[in-house]
Amino acid sequence: MVRLRLRRIGLRGQPTYRIVAADKESPRDGRFLEILGVYNPRTEPATIKLDEKRIYRWMKHGAQPTESVEKILKTAGTLERFERYKQGDTLEVLLEEAAAAESKRAAPVRTRK
Repeated sequence: MVRLRLRRIGLRGQPTYRIVAADKESPRDGRFLEILGVYNPRTEPATIKLDEKRIYRWMKHGAQPTESVEKILKTAGTLERFERYKQGDTLEVLLEEAAAAESKRAAPVRTRK
């Protein structure tokens, strides 16, 4: 069974994660099938970059996200768009929405001084 899960990269004490499709039996930082995105919890707000087209493909073919990846996908809005994809919305429209949401999420937060 294929799982969508986190693969840790980065220095000690400075974790960054890749979201990968990997076999359920392979170790956390071991063999994987494909890199689907990046998650950096150390930035404010956390950086999330996803290849939604490939995520939809893997989930359509039965890949299950782990709890941590599921939380990240909910934060990014990917799970809601995937449900709409299963109901028949076109991929192009959903990917445009994803790009708009990512640019909004990546916009720097301005604070008052």
